[in-house]
Amino acid sequence: MSKDMGSISPGLEMSGPRPVVLSGPSGAGKSTLLKRLMKEYEGVFGFSVSHTTRNPRPGEENGKGLNCLPMLLGATLLPVADVLSSETSEDYHFVTREKMQEGIDNGEFIENAEFSGNMYGTSKSSIEDVQAHNLICILDVDIQGVKNIKKTDLNPIYISIQPPSIEILEKRLRDRQTETEDSLQKRLEAARIDMELSKEPGVFDMVIINDDLEEAYEKLRSVLIEVQLFYICKKIA
Repeated sequence: MSKDMGSISPGLEMSGPRPVVLSGPSGAGKSTLLKRLMKEYEGVFGFSVSHTTRNPRPGEENGKGLNCLPMLLGATLLPVADVLSSETSEDYHFVTREKMQEGIDNGEFIENAEFSGNMYGTSKSSIEDVQAHNLICILDVDIQGVKNIKKTDLNPIYISIQPPSIEILEKRLRDRQTETEDSLQKRLEAARIDMELSKEPGVFDMVIINDDLEEAYEKLRSVLIEVQLFYICKKIA
């Protein structure tokens, strides 16, 4: 369960473009859509790297996150097709439970949650890091994180990415081959709750059903351009 972390501290300046909160079940396609967005609008968006107490998966790097995608693509360190095909390369700041709990107790996180025995959270410093590079900050949080961020002064755009059905989501998760049966069932149960809560009026500014990647991306792209048009045009001019 996420905990309310209260208002943003005075040191976290919210001037400039509104941040973007992206939420949705694991396997809904958030990472794929974000990577494509960052490829098209290089140097415009930056990903807020979350903290977690879980162990790194093979290939994950501490603190890398999606805000490094433009650099990877620009330097051709990774083929574009390889980057865009990965739905699981969401790197984190990997920390101990003691270290993360200390940060939570000190008010360093705007939201945090525990899932499957591991803690996850978004720190204020991770948002500041993106803002320091003059980028539009994107946060990837669960539904409880969304509700907690609504209690802060962050004032982001809230977008939910949802699968067309729980059956299709289950197939996507199984195709990854990264989950045990127990962890997969926990993700599916969390997804059922997420899918229902996303229907509540006023929770999200937009809900995108990702049954077709091209259509889902165009919807995401359109809403962000509409809201952030002036800033995006200024950045890419």
